[in-house]
This record gives sequence, structure tokens and C-alpha cells, in this order.
Amino acid sequence: MPHDLPLITTIVAGIGLAFILGAIAHRLRVSPLVGYLLAGVVIGPATPGYVADTTLVPQLAEIGVILLMFGVGLHFSVKDLLAVRAIALPGAIAQMGLATTMGVGLAVALGWGVGAGLVFGLALSVASTVVLLRALQDRRLVETERGRIAVGWLIVEDLAMVLVLVLLPAFAGLLTEDRGGAGLPLADLAATVAVTLGKVAVFVAVMLLAGRRIVPWILHQIAHSGSRELFRLCVLALALGVAYAASELFGASFALGAFFAGLVLSESTLSHRAAEETLPLRDAFAVLFFVSVGMLFDPAIIVDDPVPVIGALAIIVFGKSIVAYLIVRAFGHSRVTALTISASLAQIGEFSFILVALGVAEGLMPPEGRDVVLAGAILSILINPLLFRAIDVWTARTAPVLPPRSIEDARDLPPAPTRLSGHAVVVGYGRIGRRICAALEAAGVPFLVIEDLPGRTADLARRGIETVHGNAATPDILAVANIAGASRLFVMISRSFEAGQVVAQALAANPGLSVVARAGDDDHAAYLRRHGPVEVVSDADEIARGMLDRSFRVLPVTEAGPVSSA
Repeated sequence: MPHDLPLITTIVAGIGLAFILGAIAHRLRVSPLVGYLLAGVVIGPATPGYVADTTLVPQLAEIGVILLMFGVGLHFSVKDLLAVRAIALPGAIAQMGLATTMGVGLAVALGWGVGAGLVFGLALSVASTVVLLRALQDRRLVETERGRIAVGWLIVEDLAMVLVLVLLPAFAGLLTEDRGGAGLPLADLAATVAVTLGKVAVFVAVMLLAGRRIVPWILHQIAHSGSRELFRLCVLALALGVAYAASELFGASFALGAFFAGLVLSESTLSHRAAEETLPLRDAFAVLFFVSVGMLFDPAIIVDDPVPVIGALAIIVFGKSIVAYLIVRAFGHSRVTALTISASLAQIGEFSFILVALGVAEGLMPPEGRDVVLAGAILSILINPLLFRAIDVWTARTAPVLPPRSIEDARDLPPAPTRLSGHAVVVGYGRIGRRICAALEAAGVPFLVIEDLPGRTADLARRGIETVHGNAATPDILAVANIAGASRLFVMISRSFEAGQVVAQALAANPGLSVVARAGDDDHAAYLRRHGPVEVVSDADEIARGMLDRSFRVLPVTEAGPVSSA
């Protein structure tokens, strides 16, 4: 059996090292993306030791790009974009335009030329969706007004970058002229652009007219077969197949084809299941994509030529942030919202990598420009969590002093401590939480609710129920709810790890607290009981008890059990 297995060796080295460095980065409260990029640096040709196969990795990375863009299309929401279009559309376009201009200025000053400057500036202008969503999710901001604005802003940037990726090869001839290339005559350029846009338009029309009917229909037929394995395989075949067809038949990029494959699937009722089933493979190949990007990076540029890196980092962290802050404030939003949007955009990621790789391949950008962008990405991703923490500290210090001028400002203020004592605390206002609250209200037991979804907190506010908005697993939120002075705790959330943290911290603050928690299964129940004296109610047990109870109400019951109808 041959032992020279470059494909297996490359995958094992890339994913294994990415896991180790990604775990270390996560432990240090930094985005795992930094670990993945550093893994690529370690196994790349710029560092000593093992060097992965540089011909195989780009092909694996291309699959990563396809699945990454498929995920973007699958999660694309026209509804979310329309909800914040008044600020997200003009704001994102203006911010990208100004950031690109700053990038062009820096590139021209470095002697790279205007063509390279456009690629460089566009790469610096677009933020990473992965990093943004992680930051918003960690702070429970995705469903808030500022979270929706940030996500809508990123959707506009993503759409703009998809268009750039389509048009850049067509304009490459014109843009390389300033670097000594022959360029294209205006008529030839117009014809090339027209043909490119025509092919893309045909592809888009086919996907929107036929694809949005055929692709979901195929998915539904496979779903009805009952085979989870075939369903997963069908989703992957559609994503890869549409991407390949877009490239071979219409001259479009793999990225565009994958994006529209996800877009047409997003309208299916099975889109959430499709996203869930393909997530592990998408994550695995996305990691290989980031590793491949890291392999292209020469870390020596930070020491040998730090000026371009400092300039790029200044544009990413300060230039973009200042522009975004001024735009959001000009639209009448609060300082906290403006700061949140600014911090969200103060980094670059996956689209920047795809763009600079294309720029280098088309001869538009020198390899050192790619290294500058990669250095800026790694450093900005490292800095980004610090910006969010600075905003959290600033908000905590200034919010009690600043009177809220609007509902949006009021949501941004930290919750006020409750005056209740001997009360019940209900964590989670879902279907079960509502019933618990109704029973407590009917019995005259004082209570409050801890909830982190704005829609539910608004419902509670309308009903006049005292609410603490935030994550109950946070000690500060439990302190605001006066868990030390409470008599009962009802934990209704289904996320097992988070529920365990709530129980552990509540019992540490109040050992005599009566705790009742919901568990989805036996493992969840055992996990909760390990945190102390907890009365656990299992979903499966309660469903079985309810079904038996209803059955025995209908059938006559003897001492031996229900009478058989036979």
C-alpha cells in the first residue's frame, strides 16, 4: 500500500492544526478564524518544517468557497434587509466607497497602481460575516435593532462583493493598463463586460425562474423518502452541481453559482433543515479555505515592511469605523448603536480573501498586497473583541447618567435591579414559560421573568410583567433579578449547557432556592442534577404521562389495567 498520500496528509495536517490553534484562540476569547489562518501559516512555505501540498490546498479551498457562499445564500433574508434598508443600503454603499477610496490612496502611495488599489480598497471595505455574527451572538444582539442594522449592512456588502467578483475578470484588462499591461480597447472592454453580464443575467434568470421551482421540488421529493443520508447528499449535490454548472455553462464564478443555489433553497420550507444537515461539511471545508489563505501569507512582511500593514490596519479599524459611526449618527440612531455598528465593521474576512486571491490571479495585485490584506485581517480580528469590550465598559459607565432619548436608547441601558423579595424567577418566556407565568399570576405569587429575545420582552412589557432583559447565565443578570432573595427558580430554556450554568450560579448565590428545570432528554436531566438539588421535568416523561393519562380517561380501567377492546 503506498505511503505517499499528499491529499490525506494535507487534510490531516490542515484540519488537525486548525483545531488545536482554533481551540487556543477560542480559549483566549479570540475568533477561531485567527487560529485557522495561523495553522495555514505554520504549514505554509513561508515557515520552516512541514509544508502542505500547495497544488491540492487551493482545490480544497475552492470547495470551501462554494460551501461558504452556499451558506451565505441559504441564510440570505430579503425580509431582514428590507426592514433596515433605509440605513443599511445607503450606509453600506457610502462606507464601502469611502473605505475603497482610502485603500486606493494607500496603494497608489505604495506604488501599486490604481487597479491594485481598487482591489485592495474593496478588500479592506467589506467585513467578515462570520466574525460579525459571532460577536453579536456572544452579546445577544442579533435580534436587537442595532443587531439587525449590522446584519443588514453586511448583507448589502455581501451582495456588492458578489457583483465585484463577477465583473472583476472582465475589467482586469483595463485595470492592468496602469501597471504596464496592454489593456483592452474600449469597444472590446464594453463587449467583454456585456457578454459577461449577459451570461450572468441568463444564469440568474434560469435560477430565479426555473431553479426556484425545480431545486426545492427535488429537495422535497428526497425529504419524503425519509432518508436523512440522501437528503444531506442531495443538498450537497445541488450546491456543488449548480456552482459547477454556473462556471462551465455560463462563465460565472463558483462563488456566484453557490450563492444562488443557496438563495433558491432559502425559500423552501426545508431550508433550515438543509442548513443544519450541511453545516458540519461546510464548516470543515471553510476551515480548509482559511488554512489555504494562511498558507499564502508571509509573516515576514510585518517586520520587513510594516508601513503598509499599519496603513491597512488603520483603514480597517479606524477609517471604516469613523465613517460608519458618522453615517449611523446622521440617520438619527443612538451613540451605542453607532458604536456597535462601527465595531462590527472594524475587521475583514472571507470575502476579502476571495477577492485578493482573484486579484493576484488576474495580475491586478502584487503578492505583497495579498500579504498586507492577510496581515490586516488577522490583526483586525484579534483587535475586534477588544473594541466590543470597550463599548460594553463605556455603556456601563455612561448609561446610568445619560437619560434615554428613545426606545432604542432605553433598550441599550443596563437593567435596573428588582425590588422584589421572596419571589419566583422564571427564565425563558416561551410556550412553557407563559403557562408558568399565568399560573403564578393566578396564584398571586410575585415573580419576574429573565428573557433575552426583544420580541418576548416587548410582549411582557405590554402585559405589565416585570422583566430583566439579558442572558440568565450571566451572574450580573441573576444579581439584578435578586436571585439571592428569591424563593423559587423555574428554568425553561432548552439549551442544556446554558441551563446548567443558570442553575449552578443561582444555587451558589442562594443554596436554599427551590429550583425546577426543564430537560429535553435523560442526558440533559442528568447534567442538570449534577449542579445541585434540582427538580427536573423531562419533556419525554411529561409527554408519556400526558398520553397515558388521556388514554386511561377514555378507556375503562380495571385493577389489571385498561380493558382491551378486542
